[in-house]
Amino acid sequence: MPIIVNLDVMMAKRKMSLNELSEKVDLTLSNLSILKTGKAKAIRFSTLEAICKALECQPADILEYREK
Repeated sequence: MPIIVNLDVMMAKRKMSLNELSEKVDLTLSNLSILKTGKAKAIRFSTLEAICKALECQPADILEYREK
């Protein structure tokens, strides 16, 4: 898939654990883990907004498009 999820990169930059982010955005660890590993097929804008707010970043910091 040409959409790359850089959630792990942003979490490392902000020194935030998956548990901490899970609590801040009110998502289960398993759902966040699926997103973090790039296995998610979709993401809700409300979820993306909550993640960006918690990590103080922009959507482009988390999602990247790369042609194959």
